[in-house]
Amino acid sequence: MSAGELLGIEPPELKFPFELRKQISCPLQLFNKTDDHIAFKVKTTNPKKYCVRPNNGVVLPRSTCDVIVTMQAQREAPADMQCKDKFLVQSAVINPGITATEITAEMFSRESGNKVDEVKLRVVYVSPPRPPSPVHEGSDEGSSPRASFSENSNAETSETLV
Repeated sequence: MSAGELLGIEPPELKFPFELRKQISCPLQLFNKTDDHIAFKVKTTNPKKYCVRPNNGVVLPRSTCDVIVTMQAQREAPADMQCKDKFLVQSAVINPGITATEITAEMFSRESGNKVDEVKLRVVYVSPPRPPSPVHEGSDEGSSPRASFSENSNAETSETLV
């Protein structure tokens, strides 16, 4: 769990199984480690690329809040599958009764005398999980993993094994 005084954050980094032209989501769980009401706000270095829902809110004492970070579909893979994008989860102690719609930027300002915490999360691309092979490792040599069809049948109507 990421080290924040007010909120515990799981996972400590956002891992996206990168696939071209596919929108990918990563869950984030915020845990209020205090007996106070905690407001949170999630910021990113690349707001056009990600959608965060909810991007702010209130976590009740000793409770959790689930946040979904969705990376928009990408048209090209980054060099070396490296990502420099980062997220910042800001949290601040607030008075009970304040709702998510009443959260303001001033609440996350230390200059206002508020108790504020910030946790940075990095983004990591991982290879997408590979589907299991349809061919058993110890299969007989003479068997074929493909569907066979006669020479005069139409190849476009035959089914491909997945």
